[in-house]
Amino acid sequence: MAGDKIACPTRTAPLILKKLNSPFSEYALLLVSAFLAGAINSMAGGGSFFTFPALVFTGVPPVAANASSTVALVPGSFASAYAYRHDFSALKSFGFRNWLLVSLAGGLTGAILLIVTPNATFTHIIPWLLLLATLSFAFGNAINGWLRQRVQISAPALLVVLFAVSTYGGYFGGGAGMMILAMFSLYGLTDIHAMNGAKALLGGSMNAMAVAVFVVAHQVYWRQSLVMMVASIAGGLAGATLAKRIPPEAIRVGVIVVGAAMTVYFFRQSILTMR
Repeated sequence: MAGDKIACPTRTAPLILKKLNSPFSEYALLLVSAFLAGAINSMAGGGSFFTFPALVFTGVPPVAANASSTVALVPGSFASAYAYRHDFSALKSFGFRNWLLVSLAGGLTGAILLIVTPNATFTHIIPWLLLLATLSFAFGNAINGWLRQRVQISAPALLVVLFAVSTYGGYFGGGAGMMILAMFSLYGLTDIHAMNGAKALLGGSMNAMAVAVFVVAHQVYWRQSLVMMVASIAGGLAGATLAKRIPPEAIRVGVIVVGAAMTVYFFRQSILTMR
């Protein structure tokens, strides 16, 4: 079973780990990162840019860090979905139940793929996943607008794309929300509130299925996850208020900057482990 703190098997963040050798500094990092993640997720998405590195920096192995990050952020997804419950009810006529089933299947598939990925291998994969997520935030809206004018997917194609996105979400998840919104746009949906509500519920569902796999596989660091869970819920509540005061573009730019910094950092760590 996953413990409270085990030194990462790769050369991940050696200098930072030396600075975080006290419980106070670890808890401070976990609380702050999870609070920011909860706030960011309620406004734009991208919370895993904060929680995953924080867990790695406190000594959690990469695969378990990704699993524990997912556990910490799942409640916020369902809280957002509940807030939008009246909006996405209109999507039931579009086959929403099938969307939900496909999301669960994809989340299960992605989680199993993560569990069977060795930590050493995941250390080299994670920079590319972070890069994909960062690019999704940076250029997703522009690409989505360009595609929407040229492409429209059918209902069966939507299920195929949703399964692929859900598998990615169960495996890593960064930027999955943006991908779901882009998918909805290509399908022809226009009600942003309904789309956001559906995104929250589908994202929460795929992650909940992934969490079940992570728990069974003993990949969850519960002490860290529970601390971050409380902080992320508080951040989500705060984010709902801050979203009315902070320009959306400023939030998006902030997420992109953090994502880019983490991408560069983990690419560097990946290169160091190859030497």
